[in-house]
Amino acid sequence: MGTARVLVVYYTYTRQTQLVADAMAEVLTDGGCEVQKAAIELTDRRYADRFARFPLPFRKLVGMLPAQARHAVGEIRVPDEVSEGAYDLICIGSPTWWLTACLPIRSFLKSPEAGPLLSGKRFTVFVVCRRYWRGSTRTVRKLGTRHGGSYIDGIHFTFAGGQVRSLVSLVSYLRTGRMRDRLLGVKIPPTNLQPEQILAARSFAEGLADQLAETNA
Repeated sequence: MGTARVLVVYYTYTRQTQLVADAMAEVLTDGGCEVQKAAIELTDRRYADRFARFPLPFRKLVGMLPAQARHAVGEIRVPDEVSEGAYDLICIGSPTWWLTACLPIRSFLKSPEAGPLLSGKRFTVFVVCRRYWRGSTRTVRKLGTRHGGSYIDGIHFTFAGGQVRSLVSLVSYLRTGRMRDRLLGVKIPPTNLQPEQILAARSFAEGLADQLAETNA
């Protein structure tokens, strides 16, 4: 049946989801797939400015809570790669914002481009977050299957530390742009992805490549 075509579509602000997307794309390419990556850009003037720079003041992060709570959508830029022909597999990467999939990915999955892309196609989800991955996975899966897509698998990556300590670490990182060992004299866990999680992403992609090789043989 020829070479399998894969699209890795994602949104990233801190570049953590991009690290997973890059690792998966590399493995899938090495596995004989033709891979395209498409980073969704948030352009909505109500929200875009707060994510135009890094670090991010915590008040601006909290300011996204109302939009997330009502499952709002906004204006985005969808890369041309999304509409460039049919794909055999779509990998969708979403950070978690306030318990659910981030606004840019939800907006993409409700956009005119999502229907033709996902209809009759297999898709998978990868979530990068502090703690709450289930809400993101559930949202992406529901919206993807609503377009006629077939969900086959998913993977998630959460940051180190419990509920409170992981939050302290992430807020510190977003506010300063630096990972610190201690805050106010108290030891805090590292935030962001760790090397073993990138290895897990690569292993997950190897499994996807094997599935595609079998079905496209």
